[in-house]
Amino acid sequence: MPLFYFHIDGEGLDANGCEYDDLATAKCAAVKMAGEILCDESDHFWDRMEWRMTVTDESDLSLFSLTFFATEAASINYTR
Repeated sequence: MPLFYFHIDGEGLDANGCEYDDLATAKCAAVKMAGEILCDESDHFWDRMEWRMTVTDESDLSLFSLTFFATEAASINYTR
């Protein structure tokens, strides 16, 4: 089973990795993991310009990345 490494910019490299059956399963896991981290660290997320998770394989080849950014506004008027 292949190993996938979930690296977060500014927080170090994932030294252990996680085993998943395939790339599609690793992508789903990355989205879930990112959501949990962003929720748990929401105070810090809003202080940063950008938050990124890069997923690599065992040979350190970048497979994909997730990039999030947030913008706070005094007020927002949505037209429906």
